[in-house]
Amino acid sequence: MSNVVLVAGASGLVGTAAVDAFLDAGWEVIALSRRKPEVFSERPFTHISVDLRERAACEAAFAGLSGVTHLVYTAVYEMPGLVAGWQDRRQMDINLGMLRNLMEPLSRASRIEHVTLLQGTKAYGVHIHAIPVPARERQPRDDHPNFYWLQEDYIRELSARSGMGWTILRPTVVLGPNVGVVMNILPVVGVYAALCREEGLPFGFPGDMPYVREAVDTRLIGRAAVWAAHAPAARCEHFNLTNGEAFSWHDLWPAMAECLGMQPAPDRSVSMAQYLPSRADLWDRVVRREGLRRLRMEQLLGESHHYADFGFGWGLKQTPPPAFVSTVKVKQAGFTDTFDTELAARHWLNVLMDRRILPRP
Repeated sequence: MSNVVLVAGASGLVGTAAVDAFLDAGWEVIALSRRKPEVFSERPFTHISVDLRERAACEAAFAGLSGVTHLVYTAVYEMPGLVAGWQDRRQMDINLGMLRNLMEPLSRASRIEHVTLLQGTKAYGVHIHAIPVPARERQPRDDHPNFYWLQEDYIRELSARSGMGWTILRPTVVLGPNVGVVMNILPVVGVYAALCREEGLPFGFPGDMPYVREAVDTRLIGRAAVWAAHAPAARCEHFNLTNGEAFSWHDLWPAMAECLGMQPAPDRSVSMAQYLPSRADLWDRVVRREGLRRLRMEQLLGESHHYADFGFGWGLKQTPPPAFVSTVKVKQAGFTDTFDTELAARHWLNVLMDRRILPRP
């Protein structure tokens, strides 16, 4: 068998996009996640449900999984509250253990040719200190504890022993349709709009300190993973990924308001992590009245309401330092896809409404 990819974390933002991208490219796909991913492709794929934290379950699930040639690893464990866990040693050890629990039995069962691993802008220490502008892949590793380094060193060791290739993708703020995940702000915005409509409240930008960042459509990351699987220029390299332009949630707010049928309003400081859970009963009434999917508030949000506060600059007293990454390297290597961030946000909000996760205005 050839061109068989296992996508770990397949129900997450990047994992689902990778499943779709590889299916569209004609690959045989095995999706690994506790929940079956909701994809756009009509091509069939295999789904395996297992918790990567459970070593014995992983041994049982992967020991006989022969024929896999490629792995795209997008699984992640985040602690409740999200941001505090980014420097927690237990979270780092859990994430390394999850990768080991997969790779050890899988490597015995299959000859893996290539592994794609996900990192992010935290690789440059953006959550701890100011970073160079732009942050480039060739810069020395930022010396701070991070599960990225634990996973990368582990994959490097396996590569040195087996000869398999690897590629590390570093996306910025990811935009997509998935709910119940750790870091997807668009469903948070959609639920907030629906609750503001119910309560007759103005739908103003809820942050305190708007700042400029870069985003990346999840479709771009999926396509990059397909490209990296065989591209010689991607072998054993790191690549930043963005849509190709800067944006701010504050300046994107009017376009999202229009898409969601809301009137523009002045900024109004509101913590998504506090406001949304407190309106869980109100959301349930909206779901019943509008005939939406029966998803409770916590099933929609995951940890993304905490991520929204972080992204909106809620509670900040001063503007964070600039955090921009260069994408020259990946473009010169041959991957040149770009996305319009405003159109991407509108697209995914419409998908969430089409799927009856958010109400139509």
